[in-house]
Amino acid sequence: MLCFFLSLFSQIFQSGWTGVNERTFIAIKPDAVQRKLVGKIVQRFERKGFKLVALKLVQASEDLLLEHYWDLRNKPFFKGLIHYMRSGPVVAMVWQGLDVVKTARKMLGETNPAESLPGTIRGDFCVDVGRNVIHGSDSVLSAQKEIFLWFREGELQLWEQNSAPWIY
Repeated sequence: MLCFFLSLFSQIFQSGWTGVNERTFIAIKPDAVQRKLVGKIVQRFERKGFKLVALKLVQASEDLLLEHYWDLRNKPFFKGLIHYMRSGPVVAMVWQGLDVVKTARKMLGETNPAESLPGTIRGDFCVDVGRNVIHGSDSVLSAQKEIFLWFREGELQLWEQNSAPWIY
């Protein structure tokens, strides 16, 4: 595990993930996929001006989910969370942009949809904390860890967004 983190920090240092180049991991959960909300959610990030650098539809393995949610392993809802996340496909994405981690968290709304404001993804699309449609990294460090967990080398695309001069 120590080797993983040393490698991660080396990659972070070399990647230049600061400012406009900051990246975050977003996962559209199985309930949102089943409810056909993927396009509406992707559109919100595009309209904000963020750049999509990776996207894939995946049936997450139990091992992947156990590692992803490791910090929640002692919570009473942990087994239910893993079961829910394995219940259908997940849309895993990486978005890039200025302060994308913090801004994406605001766009998602509170973990409990009852506490989410209208206009946020959870405030508009869900009512139950157990089916809260989306996951977003809670810090730059978490984002980097989650991106390397869900995506292999070469799956992130480096491309120039033509609208960048109009956004930044």
